[in-house]
Amino acid sequence: MSDLQRAWAKAKLGIPHDVFDEAEEEQQHAAEHPIADGAVDAVDDDSSSASSASSVSSTGTIVPTANQRLFARPNGVARGRTLEPIPWTTYFERELYMEAADQSVKFHAYLNSPVDKGPLFVMHHGAGSSGLTFALVGSEIRKRMPNAGILAVDCRGHGSTVTKNEGEVDLKLQTLSSDLLFMIEDVKRQMSWTSPPPLVLVGHSLGGAVVTDLANTGKLGSSLLAYAVLDVVEGSAIDALQSMQTYLSTRPSGFASVESGIDWHVRTRTVRNSTSARASVPALLRREDDDMPLERPWRWRTDLGATQPFWQGWFAGLSSKFLAARGGKLLLLAGTDRLDTALTIGQMQGKYNLQVFPEAGHFIHEDLPEQTAVSLVDFYKRNDRSQLVLPPKVSDLLKQGKKV
Repeated sequence: MSDLQRAWAKAKLGIPHDVFDEAEEEQQHAAEHPIADGAVDAVDDDSSSASSASSVSSTGTIVPTANQRLFARPNGVARGRTLEPIPWTTYFERELYMEAADQSVKFHAYLNSPVDKGPLFVMHHGAGSSGLTFALVGSEIRKRMPNAGILAVDCRGHGSTVTKNEGEVDLKLQTLSSDLLFMIEDVKRQMSWTSPPPLVLVGHSLGGAVVTDLANTGKLGSSLLAYAVLDVVEGSAIDALQSMQTYLSTRPSGFASVESGIDWHVRTRTVRNSTSARASVPALLRREDDDMPLERPWRWRTDLGATQPFWQGWFAGLSSKFLAARGGKLLLLAGTDRLDTALTIGQMQGKYNLQVFPEAGHFIHEDLPEQTAVSLVDFYKRNDRSQLVLPPKVSDLLKQGKKV
């Protein structure tokens, strides 16, 4: 007899329903799914298939999956699971500081060095984020390509990068593009690389605009193999700017603790992977209670509202530059509705690779680090020139006395 038939029979015969005991259910769940103390949490089953509505930039199609718990209580992080921050040393071997020539900015980045002529994935975060947003996806890339390097930067006004005049940070697109070029070159100098490794630029949201602009300048020369843009398209990005201030007004101004900040990101589905949130969110906050104690002393490190004068310039002309720059091109989106006309035509003409993850939110690489890593590694391999075998030149064949 099915559960539905059994319930109907009980109601018909006047037999009371079983009383739901929440504590008993949680004890049973804990017994069936034990979690070792100190272990890094796995991604919740429902975290990758929840609605995109709660993410301000996520409007992807909702695709129910077999493991989607449609009627589960929206608790964010399951009871009993830790919200303890994960240190950056779990994912990166070193951090680097690079001071600008005019000493106005001291840039910060996380690095895993490439090995045996492996590629270097240079990763630029979006507005309000930091280099640690790529912690998990970088780790997943190295699982699949142990010789690959990961350089995750903090742009000016973000993360651990220090700017002298914090109230007047220059966040123009051209400035951020020049900053990224400087950091790549300075890392090469600090690491004593005789030549730069093959480069794959990866940018999320604003970072996508930055890596596209740098690729379009051609200043990286032949060292640039390809570039990938994560969930940003010119048309939809500019449209979303109209509601950005409304979204920012709904965010809490601060948190009682770092753990509270992590919990907020997971509960609101801003980041749908609790492990990634534990690695990336701490770098977004800083404690500000020097003068007097505050109930919520952990405040946002970056004032996104103050960056409004730069918003339009970040994304204007992005689609045309993305299609025109030299090198392999990859666009990862959380929904096909984000494509504008130029990119739709370009995709039909085969000018770039497109992959869609409708089950992810705006932070694709944090929500689905394994799938994103697979896409980036495959993308690199398709553009790896070292694997090309070119036919011999006719002049060389003639010198060898062979007939052509």
